[in-house]
Amino acid sequence: MHEPLTAAEYKAIAAGLDLPTNAFIDGSFRPANSGKTFETINPATGEHLASIAACDASDVDYAVLKAREAFEDGRWRQLSPGERKATLIKFARLLEENRHDLAVMESLDSGKPVRECQTVDVPDTIHTLRWHAEAIDKLYDNTNPVGPNALAMVVREPIGVVGCVLPWNFPLLMLAWKIGPALAAGCSVVVKPAQETTLTTLRVAELAYEAGIPAGVFNVVTGSGRDVGEPLGLHMDVDMVAFTGSTPTGRRFLHYSADSNLKKVVLECGGKNPAVVLEDAEDLDLVAEQIVNGAFWNMGENCSASSRLIVHAKIKDELLKRIGAYMREWKTGDPLDPQNRVGALVSKNHYEKVTSFLDDVKSEKLTIAHGGETHGGIFVEPTVVDGVTAASRLFKEEIFGPILSVTTFNTLAEAVALANDTNYGLTASVYTGSLKNAIRLSRDIRAGLVTVNCFGEGDATTPFGGYKESGFGGRDKSIFAHDNYCELKTIWIDISDRSVDETIR
Repeated sequence: MHEPLTAAEYKAIAAGLDLPTNAFIDGSFRPANSGKTFETINPATGEHLASIAACDASDVDYAVLKAREAFEDGRWRQLSPGERKATLIKFARLLEENRHDLAVMESLDSGKPVRECQTVDVPDTIHTLRWHAEAIDKLYDNTNPVGPNALAMVVREPIGVVGCVLPWNFPLLMLAWKIGPALAAGCSVVVKPAQETTLTTLRVAELAYEAGIPAGVFNVVTGSGRDVGEPLGLHMDVDMVAFTGSTPTGRRFLHYSADSNLKKVVLECGGKNPAVVLEDAEDLDLVAEQIVNGAFWNMGENCSASSRLIVHAKIKDELLKRIGAYMREWKTGDPLDPQNRVGALVSKNHYEKVTSFLDDVKSEKLTIAHGGETHGGIFVEPTVVDGVTAASRLFKEEIFGPILSVTTFNTLAEAVALANDTNYGLTASVYTGSLKNAIRLSRDIRAGLVTVNCFGEGDATTPFGGYKESGFGGRDKSIFAHDNYCELKTIWIDISDRSVDETIR
């Protein structure tokens, strides 16, 4: 069902796409109030794709107004759980029917390999929405054991109007991580997609309305962070913001909350994630395959990318040899050719940021073990840099590109110290043949997700988020994500006999 098509088939789909260009508010597309637009381009070719509505604070105000109206009149939140569930399942079915168009649109807009869009991003988006839909009528509220004279109930209520601010690296999937639990809870949402990647979010909103999600419940406001994201964060009638993106931008949303109505903020931010390989790792071919996938999937434009290889000195050379062998499968080129697993970086500016780390390789006299080539002013081949120390910028800063740094250790304590030597704490991977060491390192590494003998992010049932500067306020995915979009209310009912006794007297 999710197998990739041929390059010719993808190019034919691309030629026939009708790309959305306007904001989606209150059930229909509408231009920005100012009439302004911004250009979105195909990063792989530099070709113009569409002129998108450049919204501003007045458009945010209108979208929030319509979201508030929809929330207050109960057109979505007061539907029975079964009714909301049925609508979201229909919504997921429409996404399934449009999966090829969505995969191509995502690839054109972001530079992502269409193969990954087709086999990972789109199916995981659909699965996430279905999973949260199925959870709607399986979440129970509580009664508490308070004795015979009272009844205490703890109930969940939708938090209200939610601002969802998305990154450019996984537009579809991050959208699903936010709107899945938010819509399941009964909230109304105002989504701000990244300016670089707006197309699929607009199309998904249109399909949501077609599925029966009422007008005003799912709105999309397009534009820049300053013109749309900031007004959304400062808006006095937004009850919560769910954000995925860089840590510096995440900090801004905490300031916006403090400067406005103390809205709830949930942040999923950056990462500088270690892959720790112990001397007793049993299958170096498996380790190499998983590290290559973790470092170079989505061109390394991934907050959970395994960007730091921390490997025992005795096996480093042999592991790097095997990593090089697996890297040959990761061809770089046209994102619409499913033979290519590495596409274009999202923009020229981001390309320049990523390649600045290659300049550091030269200035620090480090060794490029594999890769290192760039071409077309937007493509960076998967690259492995050996000899990186904890003092290097390659070790400390999030590159968000296909560059893997290699650092060695000799003792378990040194490995843990290196893994934790970061301001981030999103994910980590541990490779070992010892169950004892796997458990010890999984506990000692300060990260929100630790995988053992594999790279991954769990699945829809497992929470995703980080420690330290990688996260704040909650988790994406799993049943725990529903808590982000709900308020807890205690209802205390006096059922003592006092009133009965007084009536008798």
